[in-house]
Amino acid sequence: MRRYVLPLAAACALTAVSIVTAFAHSTLEKAEAPAGSYKAVLRIPHGCDGQATHTVRIDLPEGFIGAKPMPKAGWQVATEKGDYAKTYKLHGKDVSSGLKSVTWSGGDLPDDFYEEFVVNGSLSADPGAKLPFIVTQLCKDGQVAWNEIAAEGQDPHSLKHPAPFVTIAAAADDGHGGHMAADAVKVGDLTLTGGWLRAMLPGQPAGGGFVTIANGGSTPDRMIGVSTTAAGKSEMHTMEIKNDVMVMRPVEGGIEIPAGQIVELKPGGLHLMFMQVKEPFREGATIAVTLEFEKAGKVELQLPVKAAADAHGH
Repeated sequence: MRRYVLPLAAACALTAVSIVTAFAHSTLEKAEAPAGSYKAVLRIPHGCDGQATHTVRIDLPEGFIGAKPMPKAGWQVATEKGDYAKTYKLHGKDVSSGLKSVTWSGGDLPDDFYEEFVVNGSLSADPGAKLPFIVTQLCKDGQVAWNEIAAEGQDPHSLKHPAPFVTIAAAADDGHGGHMAADAVKVGDLTLTGGWLRAMLPGQPAGGGFVTIANGGSTPDRMIGVSTTAAGKSEMHTMEIKNDVMVMRPVEGGIEIPAGQIVELKPGGLHLMFMQVKEPFREGATIAVTLEFEKAGKVELQLPVKAAADAHGH
């Protein structure tokens, strides 16, 4: 099995890892999105006055419907369901109740570490609406609650414990003719969202690509191939840091997409790797990438090229 070993500092400058700095407040990875499919990635920046966090609860806002939490290794997940304030349309059906809160417990997140907690769902609100996600962290001797909601015209940064929120953006034409937008592509039982390619530096030999895949079916599927005319060779890779050294290697046998679960290809973990690139991926460009799945078949995505900061928000 081939391995690509790079010193940590050099690798970070070259390609596929984005170093996450400490955040003062709990935030959403994507703070603005149009109505429709939305993956809420909540960032937990620190513990409670030096203590580790063992429980994280997220109270979901009205207008975030059809929610499903992502399991997290080492944590137990509990959910609470209830009625919505009104009836919504979801996948052509009326829905009036669903998930209202998610709690991950039994974990151990030290104060000097950062973590993300994920709930996938659908946004159903008018453009301009702000949907707050109330977050509570529990530690041994206390808690931190991100539950303050800014008044109209108030700067959320002026609050001590602002609740992270997503602002509903106006829907935009994807501009790709017969292709679906990269943020909402469905093939078989799979829904692919949030796809993007990392902008490359001149002379950089390889580029990275990322996408989130949700399997809404009752059976698993598997990504078995990736290709693009923009690169001579395309592979699925995994990445990890061992003793301050970054190790990248191809994923043998493809990437499994378990039934009813979400698999995220992101910087620092599973990702798409494009080698023998004909021209460096330039920020603002759009590149066609074809993914092949064992059951769902092939699907072409039109992936935007972004700088890391643009792709991950603030």
